Amino acid sequence: MTKFNRVITIVVDSLGIGQAADSAQFNDVGADTLGHIAAFMGADWRLPHLQSLGIGNIRQDDEMVGLKPVVAPRAAFGRMAEISAGKDSMDGHWEMMGLPVMEPLGYFPDGFPDALIKQIADFADRPVIVNRPYSGTDVIHDYGDEQLRTGALIVYTSGDSVLQIAANVDVIPLAELYRICEYVRGLTVDAPYRIGRVIARPYTYRSADDFTRTSDRRDYTLKPTAPTDLDRLQAAGIPTYGVGKINDIFSGQGLDDGVHTTSNHDGMVQTMRVVGSGRQGFIFTNLVDLDAMYGHRRNPAGAAQALEEFDQDLGTLLPMLGDKDLLIITADHGNDPTFRGTDHTRELVPLLAYSPSLVSAKPHDEPQQLELGIRQPFSDLGATILDNFGVENGTFGMSFLDKLEI
Repeated sequence: MTKFNRVITIVVDSLGIGQAADSAQFNDVGADTLGHIAAFMGADWRLPHLQSLGIGNIRQDDEMVGLKPVVAPRAAFGRMAEISAGKDSMDGHWEMMGLPVMEPLGYFPDGFPDALIKQIADFADRPVIVNRPYSGTDVIHDYGDEQLRTGALIVYTSGDSVLQIAANVDVIPLAELYRICEYVRGLTVDAPYRIGRVIARPYTYRSADDFTRTSDRRDYTLKPTAPTDLDRLQAAGIPTYGVGKINDIFSGQGLDDGVHTTSNHDGMVQTMRVVGSGRQGFIFTNLVDLDAMYGHRRNPAGAAQALEEFDQDLGTLLPMLGDKDLLIITADHGNDPTFRGTDHTRELVPLLAYSPSLVSAKPHDEPQQLELGIRQPFSDLGATILDNFGVENGTFGMSFLDKLEI
C-alpha cells in the first residue's frame, strides 16, 4: 500500500539556502540566496507559512535574519545537495527525477562559433547580433533599438549551457521566433555544441527604458538521455502532471499532461486547481519568477516580494491538503540577488515535506522535529516519490519516505 495517494512537489526556482560544498568549483563561495534576501529585508521580515513548516529550522546553527526556527515545525525539513556537472534548471530538475547530468554540457563564455551563427542567420533570413554572455534585460535595453531598426535576432548566452534568442514580437512574430528556436534546437543536440536549452525570449518594446519580457517564453530542452522517474511513474500507471516549465524541461517525456503558466501566482493557482480536482498521482510544479524576474536581475527587494506572494498562496494551498497528500517544497539551484554577476549560484536547496498526517508532536505535547539532514543527490526526492508509489528506483537516489512518520 502507498503511504500517500498524491505527491505535490513545488520547485521554487532558484531558492538556494547557502553555499554548497563544491561552490568553489563554480566561483560561488559565499552565495546564499534566501539568507541574503532575509538580511536585505531585515529582522522584521517574515514568511509565516514557510516558517510554520520549518524553513527557519533548516539552519538552526546559522539562523537567517527574521526567518527564525519554530519549536514544532509542521513539516519534515532538510537540505539537498546537487551532484550534476552544472547548475542550470535542467540539471537540477533532471537530477531530482533520478538523472543527474554528469558530463558538462556545451558552454560558450566567448559566444557561439561563427558556423552556428551563420546557420541561424541563413535559416531565419535575418542578421544575428550580440552573440556573447549578457543579462537578459540588459541586452534588450542595449540592443532593442537596433533590433527594431534592423529586424535582427538578439542571440546571447549566460553562465549556463543556454542559447537564448530575444525578439520584439512586433518585429519577429511569436510563431516565427518559435520556429527559429526549434531549428536551433535541432542543430545543437549533439557535439560539438550539445547545448542544454534553447530559450525563446519574446518581449514588447517601446524604448530602451520601457519594455516587457512576455510570459510566452519557451524552453527547448535536450530530451532526457535515459529514463527519468517521471517515465518510471508513467510506466507504472501513476498519473503525472506538470505545471509551469516542467513540460519544457523534460521535453514532455514522462508527463501525461500539464499546463504552462504566466507567473508564480498563476503557477500556484494552477496547482491548486488540479489539487482541487481530486486528481491523484504526482503533480510537479515549477515557479520561475524568483529566478527569471529577480535573481538574474539582482533585485533582492523584488525577490523578497515574490517569496511573500508565494507564502500567501501557500497559505491557501495548505488547508486544501488531506491526510493522503504529501507536499514537497524545494528548489533546483540558487540565484543570489545580492551576488556578483547575473548567473545561477551553486547552493544547497531547502527541502520541506508536509502532510496533515505527519506526526508533529510526541505524547504529552513534547515537541518533535523531523530532520532530513542533507540529502545528496537531488535524486533522493525522486526516489522517495517512487518508493511511495511502490515503483522500483533507478540508479541514483535513496528514499527518505521512512523518515516521514505517519
